[in-house]
Amino acid sequence: MSDGFAYLDILFFAMVAAFIAFRLRGVLGRRTGHEQRRRPNPAARSTAAARSNDNVVPLPERPGVPAAAAAEERGGIADVTDPVLKAGLTQVRLSDTSFELDQFLQGARAAFAMVVETFAKGDKAGLRPLLADAVYGEFASAIEDRERRGHTLATELVAVRGAEVTSAGMRGTAARVQVRFVSEQINVTRDPQGEVVDGDPKRIAEVVDVWTFERDTRSRDPNWELVETGPAA
Repeated sequence: MSDGFAYLDILFFAMVAAFIAFRLRGVLGRRTGHEQRRRPNPAARSTAAARSNDNVVPLPERPGVPAAAAAEERGGIADVTDPVLKAGLTQVRLSDTSFELDQFLQGARAAFAMVVETFAKGDKAGLRPLLADAVYGEFASAIEDRERRGHTLATELVAVRGAEVTSAGMRGTAARVQVRFVSEQINVTRDPQGEVVDGDPKRIAEVVDVWTFERDTRSRDPNWELVETGPAA
């Protein structure tokens, strides 16, 4: 009888083991060799890395210094010696990351030549996109006054010998840069009969102008407008 009971016990436990194995198989599944590998979780890695570096405390940076230094370097401002001008140009660069000093001055030279020559021709339509409203009004009035008198202006821009930034900074979101131009010009104004009423066709004059350019740094338009003009002080 004891042997019979032992046999029944063995059979019972074997059935229980088979049942447990079947349930585990249903929950975990079987590996067939075609399963996709689990992709690593970047967030988990970052969390683990952060935990492993809990004892690392970064040193605080001085506010604004790294960004300003990088802006000066990228904008070609690092070589400017005047600290006030350098600070102003850096502010422009921080507000307008596309600003490059050398490139700006090349554009300013081109704009200066274009405005001088277009004004001499009396081409108000050509001047309009280059000038702010107030400056355009002054140029247009001068052209109209010249036309009423029947005068003509002939200008030869012999050379632009210098273009130097004298001040720069931000006014709200507007970047403003002032440039001092030194040029050599021949300017002659004639009356309706062709007689010279101002200037000398044989004389090259040195002309010094100070122009201020402005650009809204929020705008996608990369062009600068001429907002102020005047002779050097």
